[in-house]
Amino acid sequence: MTPRSASPFRALARASVLLLLAAVVATGCSRNTKDDENEGVPVAELYQKGHDSMRKGNWNNGAVTFRRLVAQYPYGPYTEQALVETAYANYKMGNNEEAISGIDRFIRTYPTHRNIPYMYYLRGLVNSSRDTVFLQRVWSLDSSRRDLASPNQAYSDFNTVADRYPNSRYAADARQRMVALRNTFARHEIETGLYYLRREAYVAAAQRATYLLETYPQSEYQNDAVALLAVSYARLGNETLAADARRVLQQNEPDHPALTENWPNEPWRIRRLNPFATERTAIDNDRD
Repeated sequence: MTPRSASPFRALARASVLLLLAAVVATGCSRNTKDDENEGVPVAELYQKGHDSMRKGNWNNGAVTFRRLVAQYPYGPYTEQALVETAYANYKMGNNEEAISGIDRFIRTYPTHRNIPYMYYLRGLVNSSRDTVFLQRVWSLDSSRRDLASPNQAYSDFNTVADRYPNSRYAADARQRMVALRNTFARHEIETGLYYLRREAYVAAAQRATYLLETYPQSEYQNDAVALLAVSYARLGNETLAADARRVLQQNEPDHPALTENWPNEPWRIRRLNPFATERTAIDNDRD
């Protein structure tokens, strides 16, 4: 084949390459157009678009729109509100680390903002659910038997709302959530005490019960702590202290099973060995 005869093929090849390049460029332009559809939109209109997505529960679209708003308009009331709503969207999507990061940045940047009470409250909500893993959601695993670092931080966040901003619209709910968290912490102590009791570490069991009564008075588990004291002292052979504990328990909860039964009534051994079973303990059995 001569060079002259090959030229039509080379021309066809060049034309194909040009068409391919044109298609790639067109695709790229189309993608950029889609990505930048919010570019240049007035701030009020852009905020309303993101807010409408949030009202419909489309958290991701709302967050994307608000991020574009903040990038285009880094200052002003719309930007501040967009940052607040982005943090909430991340919380709803389970992006807890991003939510915490955004909340902390907002608190540092706008320490006197009118939404500061809400941001502390939102941080409490995020920390309350921060360590809620898939198995805990599916199998209803007891939160009191998990790492309590995040719930403790949540308690601190709610306490900030209740203490610093007692007249805010979030203070009452924050106090209720603090009560629930205190019960979670108290349950953690009673479960630990029961563990020591099973291991025949009776002094440690009594110490846990005492700590619960001193640290979390009026919790849901205070009478269980008194029962644990009674059983622990009895097994230590200190019948005087055991009798005192039983007397207090009789006054506070006369129908507590520790007064009439072989308490604690532990769950079936095989069930305790099954990590996928809904977690029931002696405390749950006694409350049925």
